[in-house]
Amino acid sequence: MTVIVRDARPEDAGAVVRVRRAAAPYLITTEESVDFTARSANPAAKYRLLVAEDDGEVIGAAHVALLYDSGEPGRARLTPHVRPDRTGRGAGSAILRAGERHLAAEGATTVYAWVDASPASLGFAERRGYTPLRTAHYLGLDLSAARVPEPPPLPAGCALATAADLAGDPRPLFEADAEVTADEPNDTVTELDDYEDWLGHTWNHPSLDRDLSTVVTAGGRVVAFAMAYTDGATRYLSAMTGTVRAHRGRGLAKAAKIHSLRRARAAGFRDAFTNNDAENKPMLAVNAWFGYEPRTSEVRHVRHLI
Repeated sequence: MTVIVRDARPEDAGAVVRVRRAAAPYLITTEESVDFTARSANPAAKYRLLVAEDDGEVIGAAHVALLYDSGEPGRARLTPHVRPDRTGRGAGSAILRAGERHLAAEGATTVYAWVDASPASLGFAERRGYTPLRTAHYLGLDLSAARVPEPPPLPAGCALATAADLAGDPRPLFEADAEVTADEPNDTVTELDDYEDWLGHTWNHPSLDRDLSTVVTAGGRVVAFAMAYTDGATRYLSAMTGTVRAHRGRGLAKAAKIHSLRRARAAGFRDAFTNNDAENKPMLAVNAWFGYEPRTSEVRHVRHLI
């Protein structure tokens, strides 16, 4: 039968999870997170979750949205995932075309997509008008076998806490996240300037493990943090790790990550994943020190619709 593309329905959540876990096993995807993303999308994102169906079976999926927080109008994101055992049926192309039509109708002029660094995937993107921009590396760590080092002593005036400890007032974490995000290597300028939006999409995300997410505080501020996503079973993903500008070079982010990983291992998590921009040499060095090993790479691509 011909592949059809349609909007996902609530009952498709399990199939979307199976697609994304097969195509991108280094990501944390659960039925709860799929449902949450669809329900909580900011109206300005014009978000759609598209699925590709072949003979009644969902074999591909893509989050499609405007980058409403980029500060640059017309930017959008669209990354199709297709089950590796069901490629070659036109699902990726069909999702891409449908997503681009939707985004163009909503005013998008530039579409960004992450593409697996395999020759087949890179060729697919090139044939459809996408140009490579930069590379990100995904790394993995076997927590059941890794020797996570003892945490170093913190500098005077600094203290450790968890994100859960900030439940009454997470704004200090928001402020630190906004500063760190602004300095992340990126193709678009991301402006975290809406606290309520951050609460809705970051703080309340069902994959965010507040007990494992670790912060370093000083002078009443969060000055470093290691945020963690988990699947609630065995898989742990470093969602964002960083230090505010005035406190960099003191090993604070490394200390936060050590504490988070040690608690994750004690809680029974076995597989830890992280990703870094290829140009982010400091974090690549930190993760190599932890024992993370390369698993795969993705290449950020762009296509100009007009």
